[in-house]
Amino acid sequence: MQDDDLNLFKSATQGIKPLVHDRADTGKSKADRQLLAKRRQAATVRVDNVTVDGLSDLFVIDVAAEEELYWARDGVQDGQMRKLKAGQISFEGSLDLHGMSVEKARETLWEFLGEAGKFEIRCVRVTHGKAARMDGKRPLIKSHVNTWLRQHPLVLGFSSCLGKHGGTGALYVMLKRTMLEGRDE
Repeated sequence: MQDDDLNLFKSATQGIKPLVHDRADTGKSKADRQLLAKRRQAATVRVDNVTVDGLSDLFVIDVAAEEELYWARDGVQDGQMRKLKAGQISFEGSLDLHGMSVEKARETLWEFLGEAGKFEIRCVRVTHGKAARMDGKRPLIKSHVNTWLRQHPLVLGFSSCLGKHGGTGALYVMLKRTMLEGRDE
């Protein structure tokens, strides 16, 4: 009976070429290393444009890659900021600015905060990264985000995230809720 099975198998597979490689094609394309390198380089280039949508680059506060960021608008309760810093105010939206140019990051951040404001979102997370720059200078996107958030009218305060949410490469951002005027400040 085994010989019959073997002969049947041989006749069924006659003319079939064996596979040359032993890896499955998952359909996932390989990362374009040149494109990634180009995007990383573009993210480190400073474009000196003064103002877009009220966010100025005139005086950018340079910060270190591992520096913890913390800022609160005048009148924001200390207790609320302590909760924000401790990660006790859950974020309802998240934005990742990795690999973007400064201009693209500015536009994206402005749109994101505007959308969050429309939906009365209380807290969001903004991931800016720590960007070890090729020229040895401080992180460009992190420094700009730190400066821009202080200027945005909806931002009440921000704090570096807990490690599980990005640590010093991300921020919890507390937003003003316009419909509930008076409760946030």
